[in-house]
Amino acid sequence: VTILSESRNFESASDLSQRLGLPFTNLALLARALTHRTYVNEHPDSQEDNERLEFLGDAVLDFIVGAWVYTRFPEMRVGVLTKIRSAIVRNEQLAIFARRLNLGPALRLGRGEFASGGRHRDGLVGSLFEAVIGALYLDGGLEAVEAFVSPLLEEAQEFIVDEIHDPKSQLQEWAQSQKMG
Repeated sequence: VTILSESRNFESASDLSQRLGLPFTNLALLARALTHRTYVNEHPDSQEDNERLEFLGDAVLDFIVGAWVYTRFPEMRVGVLTKIRSAIVRNEQLAIFARRLNLGPALRLGRGEFASGGRHRDGLVGSLFEAVIGALYLDGGLEAVEAFVSPLLEEAQEFIVDEIHDPKSQLQEWAQSQKMG
């Protein structure tokens, strides 16, 4: 159960950390990861927004997912591994992970973004997931990120592989390799 304070419309970093079992020693990093630029615009006394952490989280996820795909599918060729990694780190899939973890209630948004349903848009919640990963990396290193992300990857594995191996794409790739129209 997510508890939102009456004085604010978001779950605290401390509550989120406890709920998800995230081992943060510096909760200010997590709070920054949860802070959208629209919130900072309306609260100038608050810390910086999550865009830099989102940038870092994107790079860390790319590495972690790349290593996971490489070890999980030793029989697959590089082209297929690249497709799997890309399918996992695309914003729509990251938004699915964020929703699975119920990160949306912790996102600090400005009033307009909040009122327009920002917590439900793939772009915002996918970016939120990346920012949380960036904060977790800075606080606990690659091992902490890997421990957090691995269960999500395991859950998504079958769906992602099925999506990559759809028969129509296979037929198109084969026809192109045979120089057929």
